[in-house]
Amino acid sequence: MGRAFEFRKARKMKRWSAMAKTFTRIGKDIVMAVKEGGPNPDTNSRLRAVIQNAKAANMPKDNVERAIKKASDKNTANYKEVLFEGYAPHGIAILVETATDNNNRTVANVRAAFNKCDGTFGTSGSVVFMFDHTCNFRINAEGLKMDLEEFELELIDYDVEEVFEDEDGILIYAPFEQFGAIQKYLEENELEILSSGFERIPTTTKKLSEDEQADVEKLLERLEEEDDVQNVYHSMELN
Repeated sequence: MGRAFEFRKARKMKRWSAMAKTFTRIGKDIVMAVKEGGPNPDTNSRLRAVIQNAKAANMPKDNVERAIKKASDKNTANYKEVLFEGYAPHGIAILVETATDNNNRTVANVRAAFNKCDGTFGTSGSVVFMFDHTCNFRINAEGLKMDLEEFELELIDYDVEEVFEDEDGILIYAPFEQFGAIQKYLEENELEILSSGFERIPTTTKKLSEDEQADVEKLLERLEEEDDVQNVYHSMELN
């Protein structure tokens, strides 16, 4: 098992436990997908992926349909994806992914979170190079007609970094830019995609004491309470 597996194992569901927050994040993803490619999932691969994730998160079908309908309204504000960077206490690199319809508000709120938790709000490019931007897919293991090693060889042309199985299915990790090609391959081969998404995996991590970890956790929790924040990534080693 490699770095992506260990990262995901430690992080799994750690910060997506609040159902309402999860649904809000997915709702924003639906708006951005519909605004970008239209309301028909058959012709909008990004929307298909978001719907799969909504299903994996047990988001009611009615909620998804309402979100798509609302996003189709030209009067519905679009959200822009904005990445913020900085440092938590004890030299831990932080990346904050946001989806916002008011950048000034989001900048102010994220900056305030860093300041109030003894962090440092960074400039663009200050820490992003410390993370690999990856895409991932979880597929139904029952639909695979070959062993994992053979399957990984099938995906070699897509620069897939890791393929492994856990209790939830088979996971595939690859570079960010391969998302569309892998999605197409899985769909063409009738492999059921249970969920998919993107992650930023730290290239190196730093081990902290319990007290130091608590300092970092305060900032992470503060950031994730913000309505505009979609994901927070860090370089702290997780136990």
